[in-house]
Amino acid sequence: MTSPTRWLTSEQLGPHFDDGGEIVLVEVLEQYRRRPVHRQKAHLHLSAVRHRARELADRARIVTGPTHREALVEAGLTGDRLETVGAISWGMRRLVEDLGGTMLEPRGFVTERATFDDWAAGKNASQLIMDRFYREVRERTGLLMEGGQPVGGQFSFDADNRERPPKGAVSLGLPDPWRPVEDDIDAAVRDDLDRLAASGARFIGVDAPRRFAATREEALAALDDFVESRLNDFGPYEDAMLRGDAIMAHTRLSVPINLGLLHPLEVVERVVAEYEAGRAPLNSVEGLVRQLIGWRDWVWHLYWHLGPDYTTSNNFLDARTPVPEDWWRPDTSTVAAACLSDALDQVAQTGWTHHILRLMVLGNHALQRGYDPAELTAWFRDAFVDGTAWVMPANVVGMSQFADGGVVATKPYASGGAYIQKMSDYCGSCRFDPKKRLGEDACPFTAGYWAFLDRVEPRIRGNHRMAQPLAGLRRLADREQVVAQERARDAY
Repeated sequence: MTSPTRWLTSEQLGPHFDDGGEIVLVEVLEQYRRRPVHRQKAHLHLSAVRHRARELADRARIVTGPTHREALVEAGLTGDRLETVGAISWGMRRLVEDLGGTMLEPRGFVTERATFDDWAAGKNASQLIMDRFYREVRERTGLLMEGGQPVGGQFSFDADNRERPPKGAVSLGLPDPWRPVEDDIDAAVRDDLDRLAASGARFIGVDAPRRFAATREEALAALDDFVESRLNDFGPYEDAMLRGDAIMAHTRLSVPINLGLLHPLEVVERVVAEYEAGRAPLNSVEGLVRQLIGWRDWVWHLYWHLGPDYTTSNNFLDARTPVPEDWWRPDTSTVAAACLSDALDQVAQTGWTHHILRLMVLGNHALQRGYDPAELTAWFRDAFVDGTAWVMPANVVGMSQFADGGVVATKPYASGGAYIQKMSDYCGSCRFDPKKRLGEDACPFTAGYWAFLDRVEPRIRGNHRMAQPLAGLRRLADREQVVAQERARDAY
C-alpha cells in the first residue's frame, strides 16, 4: 500500500509538522487576482513555501493550479493518498473531506481541542472567558506555577503592563530588530508578483525587502533577538504607542509562529527560562505567556467551537458601512488624525502594527464608524502578514467590533481621544484636540465615541458595563450637535 502524501500549508512549515515521508506544498498564484492581499504577505508566504521545499529536497514537491482543489486533484492527491495535519480553516476542512483525505490531529498549539471541549462543556457562550481558560492551561502545564500556585501570587500581571511611553521620548531606544537577508528565492518570488501586478492583480500596500522570517533558522534568530533585546521591556510598554517607534518592545513573533516555523510552547519555555534564570522580569514573561498559551490557543479553539458561520452571521451592532477604499489601498493623504494616519501608513509600508494600534486605533475607528464586521475581518486577515483565517474572526468580530454581542468581549472596545492621548505621543502633533467634541478641531475619536454610543444605545442598554457611559451620554447637552457633526464627517 502506498503511503499518503502530506499536504503542508504555508502555516505548517516547521519541523513539528513533519514526520518524514513525502510532502506536497501548493502554490496558487491566481488567488492574488481574486482578492487583494498585502504585497509583503504574499511575498512572505510564497518565499516560506519555496524555502521549505528547498530544505526538504527530494522529499517535497510544489504543485500549482488555479485553486487548491484543482492543484491537488491534478497531482492525484485524493482519497487515501492525501493526508493533512488537521485543517487551518473551515474551507480547508471541507476541501480535505470532499477529497476523501485523512486529517490528523492539529499541531502548532499548546492545548488539544479535547482539552478546550472539556473545559467548555456545560458553559454558555458568555462563560467562555479567556482568563479562566488561561488559568486552566497554566495549571495543566505547570508553566509559571509553584506548589500549585501561580508564581508571584497571581495569574496575570496585566495591571503592571500599562505604562505610558516615557515622557518626551521619540522611541524606547531599543536596537533595530533582526532582519533577514533576501536570497535567490526571494528574487524569484518578487519577479512572479511583479508579473501578477503588471497583469492586473491588486495588492494592498507596497513591496519592500522581506522583514520577517521565512525559514526555521531565521525564526530562531528572530526569537534570540527578541529575548536578548526586547523581552525585558515588553511588559511595561505593552499598551504604549509612539509615532517614531512602530515596533516598541513587541515580539513580532506572531508572524513565524503563524507560519508554523516556531512552536508557541518553545517560545514560552524560552522566556520562562529567562525569568527563572533571573534575566527577565515576571510581568514581561507572564504577559507573553498569557498571549501565547492563553489568548492564542483560546482564539484557535473558539474558531472551531463557534462554527463556520460565526463571521458572517454576527452583526449585533448592525454595522453596515463598507471598509473604505483608502484602507484597501492605504492612502494617508486623506486621513488627518495623526494616530489613524500613522497606523494606516504602517500597514501600507510593512503589513504589520502592534496590537494596540490594531485594537484602539484601527479597530476603535471602525467600531465607531460602523464598518461591516465581516468585511473588516477580511481586511485584517489580508492586510496583515500574520493574519490567518482562524485568528481574525474572534479578534475582529468579537473583541474589536463586539459584533457577536458579548461572546468574546464583555463590552465594546470603544474609547475617546483621551485614551490615545494618555498612551501615545500622537495628539501633540495632531490638528485635532482630544478634549474637544465639537468644532473644526474636535477629535474624531472623542466625538466619534459619543456618536457611536448614540447609535448603538438601544442594543447595548442591557450591558451593565455600559451603564455609566450611557448615563454620561444622556447628560450630554450637545448630544444632537455631536451626532450631526459626526454623520457629516467623511473621513479623518
